[in-house]
Amino acid sequence: MKKPSWVIEKERAKRAAAAETLWLFGLHAVRDALMNPARVKQRLVLTKNAADKLGEAIAAAGLAPEIVDPRKFDSHVPLGPDQVHQGAALEVKPLDWGKLGDVALQGAGAPLVVLLDRVTDPHNVGAILRSAEVFGARAVVAPHRHSAPETGALAKTASGALERQPYLRVVNLADAMRELQNMGYVLLGLAGEAEITLAAGLAQAGTRPVGLVLGAEGPGLREKTRETCDMLVRVPFASDFGSLNVSNAAAIALYAAANRM
Repeated sequence: MKKPSWVIEKERAKRAAAAETLWLFGLHAVRDALMNPARVKQRLVLTKNAADKLGEAIAAAGLAPEIVDPRKFDSHVPLGPDQVHQGAALEVKPLDWGKLGDVALQGAGAPLVVLLDRVTDPHNVGAILRSAEVFGARAVVAPHRHSAPETGALAKTASGALERQPYLRVVNLADAMRELQNMGYVLLGLAGEAEITLAAGLAQAGTRPVGLVLGAEGPGLREKTRETCDMLVRVPFASDFGSLNVSNAAAIALYAAANRM
C-alpha cells in the first residue's frame, strides 16, 4: 500500500533533520561545545595555537582534531570570510532539548520562559540566551520557521549559553503558548503601546509561572501572538522617544520576572 504524501514528507523531513549539522567557531563556543556531553561532535578543525589553548576540552571530548595551517584555515571549513574563528571550528549536530512540556514543568531554574515571535537576528537571539541563562529561565522558545536557527554566529554571541540554555524551536508558536497556559503559565507580551507596565503585569501574575513574549524589532508581536497573550505590558521609558533593542528588553524583563518575589 502506497504511503500518503504527508507521511512521506514527514519522514523526509525527519531524515533531513537527523543529517543536519552546523559549524561552531571561536575559542569560547568551541570549548563549551567540546565540554558538553550532550552535544554530538563530528569534526574538529584547529590551528596549532588554538589546539594548545583547547587542550583540556579536546581531552574531555575525546575527538581528535585536524591541525591545519592558519593561512589555509578557510579552505578547510565553510565559514565564510568575515567570521572571526580564532583558528577553531567544530562541526556538530543541533542540540535536542526534548519536549516543551518537560522543560517548562520540570526544567532547572525558575518557572520562567521566553518566547520569541519571529526574532531572526542570531546576535539578538544569542544575547537573549545569555540573559535567559543568567536569570535562570527554563527555556527560550521560538517558531521553527522565521526564527534564528542554531548557527556559529548565534553560538558565538551566546558565549557558551547555547550549550546550557534550552533553545526550543516549535512548529507553531501560538500552539506552544496555549500549551504553556494549560500548564499554568501567565503569558506577558511586551508591547510599547500597552497600558499596563511590566511591573504591574508581574504583580498580577503573582507567584504563577511566567512566559515573556517578545516580537521582532519593527513589526513587534504578530496579531495572533498578541491575542494569545494573557496581557500586554510595557517597559516604561523616561521620554517619549525611548526604545530598546529586543535583547535589551528581554534582559530587563527577565531581571524583573526573576526578582518579583
